[in-house]
Amino acid sequence: MKTTALFLLGCLLTLSANAEFRTWTRIDGKTAELDLVAVSEADGAKSGEFKMRNGRSITLAAASFSEADAKRLEDWQAPEAEPEPSAAAKSVFDAVLDGNLEILDGRRLKRHQPTSNPTKHYVFYYTASWCGPCQSYTPELVKFYNKAKEGDNSFELVLITSDRDKDAMENYAKDKKMPWPHLKFSKAEDFKSKFQHGVNGIPSVIICDLEGKIVSRSSSIGDIEKILK
Repeated sequence: MKTTALFLLGCLLTLSANAEFRTWTRIDGKTAELDLVAVSEADGAKSGEFKMRNGRSITLAAASFSEADAKRLEDWQAPEAEPEPSAAAKSVFDAVLDGNLEILDGRRLKRHQPTSNPTKHYVFYYTASWCGPCQSYTPELVKFYNKAKEGDNSFELVLITSDRDKDAMENYAKDKKMPWPHLKFSKAEDFKSKFQHGVNGIPSVIICDLEGKIVSRSSSIGDIEKILK
């Protein structure tokens, strides 16, 4: 019984927190705290549907209120409905990437399932642990990603490895504290064969739109920033 009472009290408190209660005055001078949720009209006369503090609903005619509150009811406009969330962005890469991404979790690469897809661009980073220029370039890309990615769902960076085994790929990610998703080691060659990005050397950064069109081949951090703005 006590549990039920506490549950009902919680529901009322939630209702009160979300409702917009105001003081309404009747023509006889009595007042009540009510939340106007809807207005209807019949035979030219308007009535309001109100929520009371106890959670119950009541319908009162505009004519039953003081002149000022009757006008408030007459002028009331229903709040605009919140827009429906947009559908997840689709890309030519979805079929290949879905279920095949990993991300650094502590000291290991573990399965990564994004909550949403990028809305404009994929950035593919072709790299490997054995590549000297990559070892120098990667920390700069990490800095850029950590700064630019927070709160920005317009792009995602995915690492495409040229390492010779999964352990090397994982140790490289750990050593450089890579924050982005990695395509699974076992899927890297299939990805390269399917999309033919024309990478002749690494490090290489390829920026594509969602239809797969290459919009940049520049590895310059400045160029990447401009494109992804």
